[in-house]
Amino acid sequence: MFSLTANTLKLISPFTHNNLFVPNSPPFSSFKPILKPISAAIIPPSSSQQQQLYQPFRPPPSPVPPQFRNLDTAARLNVLANRLGLWFEYAPLIPSLYQEGFSPPSIEESTGISGVEQNRLVVAAQVRDSLVQSNADPEVLAFFDTGGAELLYEIRLLSAAQRAEAARYAVENKLDAQGAQELARAMKDFPRRRGDIVWDKFNYALPGDCLSFMYFRQSREHKNPSEERTAALQLALQVAVSDNARHVIERELEGDEEGKEDKEGETKGVRVPVVRLKIGEVKEASSVVVLPVCRAEEKENEIYEAPWECRSEGEFGVVVAEKGWKRWVVLPGWEPLFGIANGGVVVSFADARALPWKVNRWYKEEAILVVADRGRKEVAVDDGFYLVPIDGELKVERGSALKERGVEESLGTVVLVVRPPKEQTDDQLSDEDWEYLSRELE
Repeated sequence: MFSLTANTLKLISPFTHNNLFVPNSPPFSSFKPILKPISAAIIPPSSSQQQQLYQPFRPPPSPVPPQFRNLDTAARLNVLANRLGLWFEYAPLIPSLYQEGFSPPSIEESTGISGVEQNRLVVAAQVRDSLVQSNADPEVLAFFDTGGAELLYEIRLLSAAQRAEAARYAVENKLDAQGAQELARAMKDFPRRRGDIVWDKFNYALPGDCLSFMYFRQSREHKNPSEERTAALQLALQVAVSDNARHVIERELEGDEEGKEDKEGETKGVRVPVVRLKIGEVKEASSVVVLPVCRAEEKENEIYEAPWECRSEGEFGVVVAEKGWKRWVVLPGWEPLFGIANGGVVVSFADARALPWKVNRWYKEEAILVVADRGRKEVAVDDGFYLVPIDGELKVERGSALKERGVEESLGTVVLVVRPPKEQTDDQLSDEDWEYLSRELE
């Protein structure tokens, strides 16, 4: 080892300990350095960063009425079993029991209230609370003090303002649960029917007008004239409130009476309905019609090749066609479609300019389906509409225009025009367009 004097660098071997040489020390022996304690100053956060890290749990306010909050489980079950109190007061006890681990069957076993009735009571109580918060008529609220949960349950899907009007209408007209259900459906569906013919003649703010429009729309699904159509119109007139709505319905009823007096075999005109398919309408329909679809760009070739016969077989109603086809459409069982025995076909157009009516804004904005009956090819009625090829394109023409050109046979008689479903209905036909269209078609 080299050792230097003071003011010089001293070289220390790794084999030394405490500056002493350790003989026979193995190289790189374990060496534990002296650890110095580490201290860190805690810097207090600035005033902007100071916050309370611990927040005590505060449960949400209990929906259970005060008189029932201190009851144990057995006492709550006893209240429900014996109906101790008003129905909307003890109804909140049901979800409180759910939170304790009870199930609807176990509550039914202990109280005699079925699962269906449990759900009805809970929902109806919530609907009543919304009526209270919206300052509904006290007389209407008083009606539901001792009953009427089944009525409130049926209007659960309406907005708070609609619920108040629906509840008032149900009380004043003594509706039952079925009547309240129809009223709620009519009020919920009315805005989505914007653009339907004479829709603007009914007042959306009046529950009676909403219900009347539903019956009026149902009347147009039956033959004109027919007993079913007249009965629906009379029901619509009975519940209509506004003068405009009553005038429209009365005019329809007068037209039905005139039609009954027509001689057999006389034809006053041909009506071609133009309808917009509603979202979910096929699912809710009691009956449906399955038809082959042809593309307008394929001209008349596909119309000749499309299957003529399509029927349902067996207990499950399995659809069977005479031959295979790639494109099909399922439509609700509207009355015009039931008049087609065999030979019904649907032609899809990119827009409605193929129709012989005034060109409106919506013609260029959406596709349409034209339903035709290939079993009625003869151009027989001047006011009828027929599917024909013109200048290499498929179009719909009036019988009078075809007769002027000497055309005696078509590809089929048009019975219905279908517009696609839409979530938003703000871009539907204007009132002027619908008035023009209704004059053209009637």
